[in-house]
Amino acid sequence: MTSTATYRLSAPTGGTVAGPRLDEHQQAVVDHPGGPLLVLAGPGTGKTTTLVEAIVDRVERRGVSPDAVLALTFSRKAAEQLRDRVTARLGRTMTTTLSSTFHSFAYGLVRKHAVADLYAAPLRLLSAPEQDVILQEMLHGQDASSWPTALRSAVGTRGFAREVAAVLARAREKGLDPVDLKQLGDEHDAPELAAAARFLQQYQVILDDQSALDYPELIYRAVLLAEDPVVQAELRARFSHVFVDEYQDTDPSQVRLLRALAGDGRDLTVVGDPHQSIYAFRGADVRGILDFPAQFRHADGRRADAVVLRTTRRFGAHVLLASQRVAARLPLTGSIGEEERRAFLSPRILDGVPPGRVEVVTFDTERAEAEHLADRLRRAHLEDGRPWSDMAVLVRSGRTSIPGLRRSLTAAGVPVEVAGDDTPLVREPAVLPLLDALRAVVLLDAEGDDRLDPEAVEALLVSPLAGLDATELRAFARELRAREKASGARPRPSGELVRDALL
Repeated sequence: MTSTATYRLSAPTGGTVAGPRLDEHQQAVVDHPGGPLLVLAGPGTGKTTTLVEAIVDRVERRGVSPDAVLALTFSRKAAEQLRDRVTARLGRTMTTTLSSTFHSFAYGLVRKHAVADLYAAPLRLLSAPEQDVILQEMLHGQDASSWPTALRSAVGTRGFAREVAAVLARAREKGLDPVDLKQLGDEHDAPELAAAARFLQQYQVILDDQSALDYPELIYRAVLLAEDPVVQAELRARFSHVFVDEYQDTDPSQVRLLRALAGDGRDLTVVGDPHQSIYAFRGADVRGILDFPAQFRHADGRRADAVVLRTTRRFGAHVLLASQRVAARLPLTGSIGEEERRAFLSPRILDGVPPGRVEVVTFDTERAEAEHLADRLRRAHLEDGRPWSDMAVLVRSGRTSIPGLRRSLTAAGVPVEVAGDDTPLVREPAVLPLLDALRAVVLLDAEGDDRLDPEAVEALLVSPLAGLDATELRAFARELRAREKASGARPRPSGELVRDALL
């Protein structure tokens, strides 16, 4: 006799995550009745938590459809985390994406509304390396006489290509087309801008032929679409509530896109900290957040409301004092009210938070700095029992600082995990040694500044391809210096000796 088992499926219960306890200023953001709202939030004041709770409130308490909510931020990781936290609080999955990056939103907009026969192939986004290749090919194939005399000797170099890319990006972020850029050059007696305008026009033709867009051009074209009356009406009918995180990082074209989406006094909540505006080199303009109250007004003409999150939970009095002394040098002008300005500049510390400690240590070389960091981290782990996951190293530039620092920490036995958004593909540990090796082969016969730099050579030797560790590399360099000295030649830096020995 065989027995049968019966299974019954039932809906799970208790799937929602309990809401956090908010302070009065966070609650004021959640309870905001509607219209444009600026939330000034310093580090550790709970801005992301407040943003999540505001979105949950609109959906759960006010009955807004999740499809009518759009939350914009600046990285895929931040967008995913925001979406996950809102989903956990609501206790259910959603068919809408709810949160996305500015570029992802713009790409969807351009793809949806692009004229059918405008592009010969499916529209695609250029990666930074692809853009570099196109620009350098254009510059190498261009007559240098099309540029001002002072620049002609630089045309064709990698540095000039980077400068041209930056000018083109800033022009598009400020809404300038080739005609506008040429006019700007003529008005200010800047022939280099007039030349850049002609180059921009050629560059756009090439990208259109390839059905490609770079990131500044993507936002520019999304703005033009969003300002079209028909498309604008469709977007405003679709999205009744718009939220923006890290608003201090917006550039003028992104602000213009937001004005097209929600510039008529509708529900637009932006959160940011003007003191954390660190992406000016990428076109971000801190005036976007400083002038928000005047740029985004209520339907009756009043300036946008402003709320300041005033309690920091992340660090104590000593760290706060150090950060305030640095931030005191930063201007805080614009249309933010005086009361909000004073409150933002005078945050409070949550009771019971340890004061913390700030040390300033300087080093003669990057290697000495990395060795000190490795020593501090190892001591904290081995002597104090601190988990590796409780430690972090912040750097000024991920592109230039992280690869070398990662190598030094790994060589010292410190496990390293880098945030995905901070490491371009070409800097990934599995990719970088291969590129360095290929670059070494290509530049074998190069001379002068075009030769492979010594740091890249050393990185290649300590990579998995060569297998040396830092100690072996130093011993190799010492042996080369000894031979150089014995030959009677003029001493040279170790990096140059290693490069010449390898190449």
